[in-house]
Amino acid sequence: MKIEIKTVDEYISGFTKEIQSKMQIIRQTIIDNAPEAIESISYGMPAYKTNNKPLVYFAGYAKHIGFYATPTGHEKFQQQLSIYKQGKGSVQFPHNQPLPVDLIAEIVKFRVQKNNQK
Repeated sequence: MKIEIKTVDEYISGFTKEIQSKMQIIRQTIIDNAPEAIESISYGMPAYKTNNKPLVYFAGYAKHIGFYATPTGHEKFQQQLSIYKQGKGSVQFPHNQPLPVDLIAEIVKFRVQKNNQK
């Protein structure tokens, strides 16, 4: 039986301390750069919205943290993200590398701006 996760705290608590620490850093970076964002669980992962529109998501995995800034966030920062494994609208930050906190902050600010324009 699968337990439904209802809060970001619940989600993060299901990982090792090292991964929890990294996810808390990402969470705080999002909150600091999008204080008006609404936090929830969507698609089984932490999700943030502004103006009722998706802002960013993140998810923990065994070897990386997935960060999802929708295609526009990834297109705008394509060059800076090129050192990481990517998919359309996603990037993987490996656990064996430092988190690019400044880059995450810039992506979040960009996504807030995009959501405010629509």
